[in-house]
Amino acid sequence: MSLDQVLAAAEPHIGDESVPGLVALVAHGEEVLVEALGHLSIGGPPVQRDSLFRISSITKPITAAATLAVIEEGLLGIDDPVDRLLPELANRQVLKRPHGRLEETVPATRPITTRDLLTFTFGFGLTTEMFSSRTPWPIVTASEEKLRLATIGPPNRVAQPDADIWIARLGTLPLIAQPGERWLYNTGASVLSVLVARAAGQTFDEVLRTRLFEPLGMFDTAYWTSQTHRLATAYRRTPDGLAARDEPDGTWSRPPAFLDGAAGLLSTVDDLYSFARMLLRGGAPVLSAGSVRAMTTDQLTDAQKAHGGLSPGFFDRSSWSFCQMVYDGGAFGWNGGSGCSWRVDPAAGLTAIVLTQRELESPELPQVHRDVQAAAYAALA
Repeated sequence: MSLDQVLAAAEPHIGDESVPGLVALVAHGEEVLVEALGHLSIGGPPVQRDSLFRISSITKPITAAATLAVIEEGLLGIDDPVDRLLPELANRQVLKRPHGRLEETVPATRPITTRDLLTFTFGFGLTTEMFSSRTPWPIVTASEEKLRLATIGPPNRVAQPDADIWIARLGTLPLIAQPGERWLYNTGASVLSVLVARAAGQTFDEVLRTRLFEPLGMFDTAYWTSQTHRLATAYRRTPDGLAARDEPDGTWSRPPAFLDGAAGLLSTVDDLYSFARMLLRGGAPVLSAGSVRAMTTDQLTDAQKAHGGLSPGFFDRSSWSFCQMVYDGGAFGWNGGSGCSWRVDPAAGLTAIVLTQRELESPELPQVHRDVQAAAYAALA
C-alpha cells in the first residue's frame, strides 16, 4: 500500500469550513499506515496520532463484544428472556400502530431476549418513518421530550438519567413492534449496557475495562477523559459554517450519569485498530471464534429487514449482525455520528479507520470517509 494514496484522498477535505482535523489508519496484514492531518479545533493545536475523538455509534460493536464475553462466562444466555435481570421490561405491551396513541396496545407475543437486543429487533428504537410523519409520533414525544431517554434521535448524555432510572422510564412505554418482528435502530445497544452491568455485578465501564480494554490494550477508550488537551472539538454544520457542538472541557470531561452502550465512548485510532485486530484473529484473547463469527455475519431474517433501515436501500447489499453492519462481501463495521468510521474486510485483510470531529449529516457516509476507503482498496489493487 502507499501512504501517498491515502494522503491524497484525505487532504482535499481538510479545512476550517469542511473537516478541521482527521486521523486515518489503513492496515493490510502487518503493514499499518497512519496519518494525522489538520487541527483538533479551528485555529487550535494539530491533530496527533493519539488524539481522542467521540466515536458515537462505534460504541455499539464494542458493546456487542462485551455482551458476548459475559455470555461466554455463563452470566447471560443469548436466547434467554431478559426479564430476570430487567424486570422493567417484563410483560410488555406493544402499540397496535407504531404511530398510534400510547394506550392503544396489545400484549407482546413473547418476552424480549438478549439476542433481540443484540440484533436491534427487540421492538423499540429509531426508524426513519418517525421523522417523515406530518405529525409527531406519540411514542417519540414521550420518549424524548417527556422521559428524556435520548434514544430516538441524536445522543444527549446531559439529558439521560442514570441506568436504573433510564431503564425504569423505558419500561413505562409500550414497544413499537413485537419482539423479533423488525429491525429498529439504536435502543437495543443502550439496553444491553444495563443488562450486561447487572449480569456482571459491575458498572458497564468496569465490564468494558476488564473484558475488553485491558486485555486488548485499549487504554485510551473510555466514557470521559481528564486529558482534555488530546480531545478534538466536536463540530456541526450550520448555514454560517461549522459551529462547535462540544468543547474539550465540555460534556466529555466528566463521567456521564448513563454509560450508554449505544454511544458515548472516546477512543483513538490505535485503540480501534486493536479492537479490529481482535476480530480478525478470531477473538483472541477476549472472545471465542464462534462469537466472532456471529458478530460478523448476517443475523437478520428477510422479514426483519422488510421495513427498511435508516435510508432507502439500506439493506440492499448489507445486513446487520450484533450491533454493527455486515456487507455482502464479508466486510463489517459501523459509523459514528460525531464523524468517525470503522470498516474491516477480512477477505481483503484490510482495515480502514477514519476519525474526524465533524458531525455526520445523514446516514450516508461523508465523502472523506468514502475517499479514504476507496484509496485503501485501490492501493491493494
